[in-house]
Amino acid sequence: MLVDYNKTFHRKKITVTFFVCVAILVFLFGRLVYLMVAKADYYEKKATELHERERSIKAARGKILDCNGTVLADNRTVCTVSVIHNQIEDKEKVIEVLCTELGLSEDYIRKRVEKYSSIERIKSNVDKTIGDRIRNYDLAGVKVDEDYKRYYPYGELGSKVLGFTGGDNQGIIGLEVMYEDYLKGQEGTILTVTDAKGIEVADHGESRIDPIPGGDLHISMDLNIQSYATQLAYQAMENKEADSVSIIVMKVKTGEILAMVNVPEFDPNNPFELTDYALTSISGNDAGLSAEELNLTDKEKQDLLNNMWRNACINDTYEPGSTFKIITAAAGLESGVVTPSSTFSCPGFIVVEDRKIRCHKTTGHGSEDFVHATMNSCNPVFITVGLRMGRDVFYSYFEQFGLLKKTGIDLPGEAATIMHKKDNIGAVELATVSFGQSFQITPIELLVTAASIINDGKRITPHFGVKVTDTQGNVTKEFDYPVQTGIVSEETSAVMREILEKVVSEGGGAKAYIEGVRIGGKTATSQTLPRNSGKYIASFIGFAPANDPEIIAMAIIKHPQGMYYGGQIAAPVVRQLFENILPYLGIMDYNINSVS
Repeated sequence: MLVDYNKTFHRKKITVTFFVCVAILVFLFGRLVYLMVAKADYYEKKATELHERERSIKAARGKILDCNGTVLADNRTVCTVSVIHNQIEDKEKVIEVLCTELGLSEDYIRKRVEKYSSIERIKSNVDKTIGDRIRNYDLAGVKVDEDYKRYYPYGELGSKVLGFTGGDNQGIIGLEVMYEDYLKGQEGTILTVTDAKGIEVADHGESRIDPIPGGDLHISMDLNIQSYATQLAYQAMENKEADSVSIIVMKVKTGEILAMVNVPEFDPNNPFELTDYALTSISGNDAGLSAEELNLTDKEKQDLLNNMWRNACINDTYEPGSTFKIITAAAGLESGVVTPSSTFSCPGFIVVEDRKIRCHKTTGHGSEDFVHATMNSCNPVFITVGLRMGRDVFYSYFEQFGLLKKTGIDLPGEAATIMHKKDNIGAVELATVSFGQSFQITPIELLVTAASIINDGKRITPHFGVKVTDTQGNVTKEFDYPVQTGIVSEETSAVMREILEKVVSEGGGAKAYIEGVRIGGKTATSQTLPRNSGKYIASFIGFAPANDPEIIAMAIIKHPQGMYYGGQIAAPVVRQLFENILPYLGIMDYNINSVS
């Protein structure tokens, strides 16, 4: 019985094993059929990918165009030369040709040609004529792909606003980096099929995924106004032997910036080449030595480049001096501590606690109302207005006017106002702030705040970006910007326009006056720290038409030699600017007709 049981058990075991094996074979056969039929396309694609070599194709970067459609930033076709080690047939010939055509050392070329890698870039941004010559040699293993290099047709014009791009065509500074996502486009690819050794399979050729060009950025800058403002800035810098000059021109009601100048500028086509101005800024380099002759360290050179690229209108702060009296006057009128007819007496100084603070007219202005005090830019009167408001009220207007936050301009690196903390403001600090000292502000912040005060209390956002279009001209994006209302009342705004018009027609801003044109404005002369340095910053803010402002402009002259008063050297710059751009914008005719 035991023997029969074992035989039966053994036969059952063999039967189970047989059916298991059959089941496994059926499963494997089914899986094989599934992979060979149902998944054939998938695995064929995977197999192909294993033998595909990929090279990127750069997308054409979107253009930057001014408000009239003039191209300010464009592209030039260049080439990228690469080698594929496994495909090279005549190594020495390749080295010889690339050395000759690219002007590179044999050692440099040889290291890259002999390097075992899927693809080795030799040089990018190669002139297209040179790239075409290399392609005509028809050298196995040498690839010449067309690429794009950023090109700025107007050279240094607006360089610190437009910015520039790096080696891989990405934005580095300015609008180029701010609008990178719209400008950059999407790269394409070239796919080459190779065998197991990495040699191209001739029958397969190349497949291509075309790149998608970037969008074109349309900005508010007007090339004509930017050009003329730049010309005036260089003239002022040379005539006054100044360190730098900045000019901003902006539409009061919309915040569109028509021009932003910071001279000396730089050439964005060669952004890493230090300008003569940058090199002469080095102490002791009166002989005008080159960067190589100066033997600069990498850090020293980079520091000089960073300084050369800085946009002083938004990246730098300064003590504004008397142009800030626009803010003090508006706060005083709005708070009710002063009216246009309020009277004061200026003996030439005022004592605050233990500090004797002088007026710029040391003999004093005598008796004057608030309108004439503004026309005379009288420090004791503005100190008195600030002290009447007191710390808490005056500080509340800093916040209400937006002085303690950034403007939100569409440029990178905007600096914030450097103001005393409220708890640290004593009588002396309040006095000095009232006439524009002991704190620092950016030019764009001051200009925007002044614009809001004369624009019925509407604070706009300064900007360049208007819209983005595709290659067919279709609008893909329109930019809008916030407007804050209630900065001051319409009544205070109207009074400020009248007072600031008198500053130009009868007061310290007289050199900005144009016959038949209603212009308002305010001058300033501030001393650079330390106070005994003997260095000054002259500035002027002007707007037109004074009764219904459309354009506001600012000129800042840093460290002029000789005469340094803002009313004498900065106001004439804005006058010359307005004499040319107001007719161009159709504003001067309007003013002439409106003057009774």
